Amino acid sequence: MIHIRFTLLSLMTAICLMAAPALATQKPPQLPRNAPVPEQAEQQQTPLPQNRPDDAPEAISPPDRAPTPEAKPAPPDQSQKTPDEKPTRPPDPRSAATAAKEMPAGELACRARLRTMGVVFREKPAERDPEAGCALPYPIVVTRLATNVELSPEAELNCDLAETAARFTADIVEPAARDIAGADLAGISQASAYVCRPRHNGSKLSEHAFGNALDIAAFTMKDGSRIEVQPSPAAKQRQFLDHVRKAACGPFRTVLGPGSDPDHETHLHLDLAPRRNGSVFCQ
Repeated sequence: MIHIRFTLLSLMTAICLMAAPALATQKPPQLPRNAPVPEQAEQQQTPLPQNRPDDAPEAISPPDRAPTPEAKPAPPDQSQKTPDEKPTRPPDPRSAATAAKEMPAGELACRARLRTMGVVFREKPAERDPEAGCALPYPIVVTRLATNVELSPEAELNCDLAETAARFTADIVEPAARDIAGADLAGISQASAYVCRPRHNGSKLSEHAFGNALDIAAFTMKDGSRIEVQPSPAAKQRQFLDHVRKAACGPFRTVLGPGSDPDHETHLHLDLAPRRNGSVFCQ
């Protein structure tokens, strides 16, 4: 019995030794490609970091409709103005001028120079219209621009303009009368001096509102001839008027006459309008 067990054990050992090389060369079985991966019970997925509330992007919802641009206000209807409305104009600082109890030294000196030149004049009370803005604190009424040159009708002016007109008459007009017109100057006819009014376009006060303008309508000679300011004078009269008009640009700050505009077709407008840098306007 023992011999039989030993023989079976030897036979089984021999079979195992013969089968070992074949098992060593045999490849292990491969799993199918879609075979499920065994779950790892102990492995846990690491959670992804969450955004902080402050970092969360704001949800932007599209507007219901595009915003419309604000409508511009319509310009004022000019047709609604009533005929009684007057155009506004900036205030002129000269409108606030009033007469002092004693006449300033400059006014006294100006009057002394007028007397030396033979200008005949008289004093007049101050002119002032606060509502309109007109003001002439130290007016004088001139009847002669020189001993032999009458100013008619008499003209109410400020002293500076009266002095400028007197010098212009002596230096320019009297020599031109002799050299061009062939006669001595006897008189000057004026169409306007001090008048409280705005300019014709209403933009601001006229220089006449300050006694600072003189309109000359004609020149009278001692031989009785008369040269009137007009658009189409005779040849010799045109030469005289052109000379006087051109020479006036400089002593006067504004010179207007025939051809400037319809308002100055029959006279020469001369004034001392204050302008920046002493500029002049001659047309």
